[in-house]
Amino acid sequence: MTSKQRAKQQSAIRKRNKIRKGVQKRKLLLNLFDALIASGPIFSKSQFHGNIKWEPVQLATQALIWSWQDTKNVTDAFEKTLEACEKLGLKNVSKTYTGFMDALSRYRKTIRDGLRNRLQGLAEQIGGGFFRNKKWMLMGFDGSRATAPRSKANEKVFCTAKYGSGKRARYNANKRKRENRNRKAQLVTQHEPQVWITMMWHMGLRLPWTWRLGPSNSSERGHVQEILAEEEFPANTLFCGDAGFTGYPLWNAILETGGHFLVRVGGNVKLLSEHADFKQIPGGIVLCWPKDCMESGKPPLRLRLVRVQIGKTEMWMLTSVIGERDLSQKDIVQYYKMRWLIEVEFRGLKQTIDKHKLRCRNSQRLLAELDWSLMAMAFAELIAMRSQIPAVAKNKSAYTPKDRSLANTLRVLRKFIRTLDEVVAPTLLDDALKNALVQNYKNSTNKRARYRPRNAHVKPLGNPIVTKMTSIHRRKLKEIELAAAA
Repeated sequence: MTSKQRAKQQSAIRKRNKIRKGVQKRKLLLNLFDALIASGPIFSKSQFHGNIKWEPVQLATQALIWSWQDTKNVTDAFEKTLEACEKLGLKNVSKTYTGFMDALSRYRKTIRDGLRNRLQGLAEQIGGGFFRNKKWMLMGFDGSRATAPRSKANEKVFCTAKYGSGKRARYNANKRKRENRNRKAQLVTQHEPQVWITMMWHMGLRLPWTWRLGPSNSSERGHVQEILAEEEFPANTLFCGDAGFTGYPLWNAILETGGHFLVRVGGNVKLLSEHADFKQIPGGIVLCWPKDCMESGKPPLRLRLVRVQIGKTEMWMLTSVIGERDLSQKDIVQYYKMRWLIEVEFRGLKQTIDKHKLRCRNSQRLLAELDWSLMAMAFAELIAMRSQIPAVAKNKSAYTPKDRSLANTLRVLRKFIRTLDEVVAPTLLDDALKNALVQNYKNSTNKRARYRPRNAHVKPLGNPIVTKMTSIHRRKLKEIELAAAA
């Protein structure tokens, strides 16, 4: 045997040993999808048409891989996804882009609800001690907009007849005209169609819990009431919202589900108090009882109004948790600061997932695109958390879900999808996800902005309007209490 043949033989032996000790990336990724999606019955056959050639679980897997792609066009993302599905051995998937989008559009609610329920169950199972803070499961909610392409279908569904004629839109348009008054051609205001996103966000796990989509003029309070009516939440859920989530109907809907709420209030809220000077009573009890509710015989909401200091700002917080032992002033400040991080989640959707402007020009496909972008973001964060939390328990290191990096998690998943033929160590995917953390270096310079742009049309929130109960209020309240006791 020549030296050349001997070297070739030794190379083949090393290659065989490497394959025996290692595992292909496709197998690691398949095991991951099996654990998350295919491990239990998510869908029933009765929910789908009998002539479909794809399987719902494999279609959901295909849609997640498609949403994780970083290509500019959705059609290019589909081609790469189809190649990845062939390497993974997923045969019962949609083979054409048209069929794929039609399936996602037609069964959007069915597949979304099934996967969302699966996501929520896994979040409670994987989250461990981060799932609750003391006795509360903290649920924040807020709204944002994503821009849609200017097509006839999108303009018809997502624009309104008076879109752009509001006070803020007129102010911005006039501002642009003032800035360009010396130009020959005045700047024409462009009103693009937008999709409204109302998200409920698990504050402890920093994970999207559920959401609703609608046209640009949707009511975020209406979306939250719709979610409360259609979905169930664990016991002792504390819903945390900003100053836009006010009103008797919304607060009463939260209380009827068995949950509680914590919201910031200001001059946009009118409350009743038994005392003449409410400002001298810290953490006093107030009533939310609009006139129409009082006249119709609906009971008032008994709430606690607390004045807190967050940073340099003094603000008022309203909560349905009356006892200070269950929700102290310190807890209120902490939870409100945690709720603000939902803005970081929206930034991840728009910048990291790159959905600031959507791609689809058909309104139904666009809703499916945004739905699956949110689902893909939620599952990517759940995958990272699944690897990071057990590592924390084993090493006893300081960790919070705030340390998780969506960008680094997506880099790991996208790299695995691009290189599915490589042979690696069996723990490579898990180790890579454990290290998908934000950078913890100390800044050498101050990152604070030099100035904050002034919004002339936005007025300070102010203080809530608290008035003393009249004799009419007291008499009506006594009648309601007597009727309830009887």
